[in-house]
Amino acid sequence: MSGKAEKNRLYHVLEVTPDASDAEIKKAYRKLAMKWHPDKNSHNPEAADKFKEIGHAYEVLSDPQKRQVYDQYGEEGLSGEGGMGGGMSAEDLFSQFFGGMGGGMFGGGGMAQQGPKKSRDIVHVHKVSLEDIYKGKVSKLALQKNVICPKCEGRGGKEGAVKKCSGCNGARVKTMMRQMGPMIQRFQTVCPDCNGEGEVVSNKDRCKQCSGKKVITERKVLHVHVDKGVKDGAKVVFQGEGDQGPDITPGDVIFVIETKPHPRFQRKDDDLFYHAEIDLLTALAGGQLAIEHLDGRWLSITIIPGEVISPGQVKAVVGQGMPSYRHHDHGNLYIQFDIKFPPNYFNDIEKILALEQILPPRNPSGLPPDAMEVDEVQLEEIDPSQQARATGNAMEEDEDEHAGHGGERVQCASQ
Repeated sequence: MSGKAEKNRLYHVLEVTPDASDAEIKKAYRKLAMKWHPDKNSHNPEAADKFKEIGHAYEVLSDPQKRQVYDQYGEEGLSGEGGMGGGMSAEDLFSQFFGGMGGGMFGGGGMAQQGPKKSRDIVHVHKVSLEDIYKGKVSKLALQKNVICPKCEGRGGKEGAVKKCSGCNGARVKTMMRQMGPMIQRFQTVCPDCNGEGEVVSNKDRCKQCSGKKVITERKVLHVHVDKGVKDGAKVVFQGEGDQGPDITPGDVIFVIETKPHPRFQRKDDDLFYHAEIDLLTALAGGQLAIEHLDGRWLSITIIPGEVISPGQVKAVVGQGMPSYRHHDHGNLYIQFDIKFPPNYFNDIEKILALEQILPPRNPSGLPPDAMEVDEVQLEEIDPSQQARATGNAMEEDEDEHAGHGGERVQCASQ
């Protein structure tokens, strides 16, 4: 199974897509739970395991908090959730969902009384530039969500037209009997008259605005405040802005901050890192370096004459890093220097002699003993592919090549 398929395994178990609504997940569970019920598949030894797997998938995906954790971190993220409902078995879940089953492995009992169900939270990754995090910003983000139909006020039809299902008396399930040899078994199944909704309404009396669905889709613009110095993974929560529905408590809309890659700066906590390339003369004799900061200011940095900068050396500009979250004190800006050497500039004998007068004398490295045989060899230029192999990058590229063979309803438009 591929990584993506493995991540969405519980959705595949219920035969739904990852963006399935609560109603679709509920309907899929009803269908599959009845299909794989062990009492109906006594001849199939795998039915019990399949039934438990279906029950586990529904127990996770029907719970808004557990579904959010699963969507973000997969089944590993559920390891601390206590398994199936803190010990709830597939049989208990089925019994709670369908109101119990007479005979077989299930006892009687009515449907568990619970408070209003909460719709699942809508989680969206909000990608923000490093400049906006440095300065702070308010982003306008458009959200598509379900709201109670204003025309029928969530009834699904004209007032008085929606009736309790006479087939199940509003219980959403019906008690059936079947004969198995000399025994007669009672069991409950989804009411076919109302498809498990508990209510019925004629087509002519259905609400024209929501087509009897009780909710309509609405577009809403939310103002997301991105505070200065906010870090990756921070959450901006809009409580109760999730999907609405009859007898449902709206969930939350959660924006998770993610920083976009920056072409010049890298961030680590409250510090910034910058690579600066300077010429050899500036490295040896001093000069000026200008850096455009994240808020549009330019920093003018003086390299003092006589303060020799070596290749790869790192210097700090104190207080010019990122603002710390909430307090807005600033970290440091660290600059790593690369030295640009002039190509073929010192092939003039007069310039070489002048350098010999200025620079310290040569310190030859690794001279052989006088008695050893010595071969005179020449340095030659190499092409980019040879350069990559010489620096070890070719091995990394080969590994990458071999390895290569081996969201939500939120529409973001930052303004």
